[in-house]
Amino acid sequence: MAGQTNAAPALIKRKRHVVAVGRHGGAWKIAYADFVTAMMAFFMLMWLINATTDDQRKGIADYFNPTVHITNVVSGGDGVLAGSSVFKDKTLAQTGIGQISGFAATSDGTDTQAVVDQTAQYAELQSALQGKGGESQTMERLLSHVVTQVTDEGLVIDVFDTAESPLFDPETAQPTQTLAALSALLADVLAMTTNGVAVDGHVRSYPVVLVKNPGWDLSAERAQAMRLLLQNAGLDQGRIARISGHADRKPSTANPMAVRNNRIEVILLRRDR
Repeated sequence: MAGQTNAAPALIKRKRHVVAVGRHGGAWKIAYADFVTAMMAFFMLMWLINATTDDQRKGIADYFNPTVHITNVVSGGDGVLAGSSVFKDKTLAQTGIGQISGFAATSDGTDTQAVVDQTAQYAELQSALQGKGGESQTMERLLSHVVTQVTDEGLVIDVFDTAESPLFDPETAQPTQTLAALSALLADVLAMTTNGVAVDGHVRSYPVVLVKNPGWDLSAERAQAMRLLLQNAGLDQGRIARISGHADRKPSTANPMAVRNNRIEVILLRRDR
């Protein structure tokens, strides 16, 4: 037969093979942003280094350093300043003197330089005091009574009782040989400066059943005794700016009756105080 004219035309299907391409993520954008940020920080650092003096750079570095605490026990136990003694193997040493609160920001160049100078001076004194511990075992034992901290008021040198070695005869203002030796050491270090000095006395709490609490009188008498020891050791009496007794109102430990609260604070005052 000649062929069917009404037959449906043949359909040919061709399949297209598409190679799937993975989607581009945004990770490269994050990496690029990090790169740009790092470059900006780098150029700012280079500008800062070029635009400041050595003293100013040291002051900036000190601003970001942690505050120094030198103590042989952790604060809240028998210690006071949450630091660690550089004189004992069981403790942690910290360096630098950190930001002095109240000195944080100033727009005047002269004031900025004064802050840098004062900060450097405190660091020098702390280093000198710390260095005494390496001279002998006796000096090391003496300095186990000492912690330092920079505060708004100045450099605080905290001299405290231990259970084995008190600073004063029990319940009196009569200094022991330990305190006499410590006062000579402190007078030697304080002679490196001309700043004013304050002496604050503190004692532990007494039982409330006592008819008369001796804390106020005793803390003031002990501060006076420390003043005399420092002067006899060579500290210029004209540098003494204040003598105070605080009784048990500023305990340094969680237990207000702990012997660690029997202490004398010798404060090297800021020049503007």
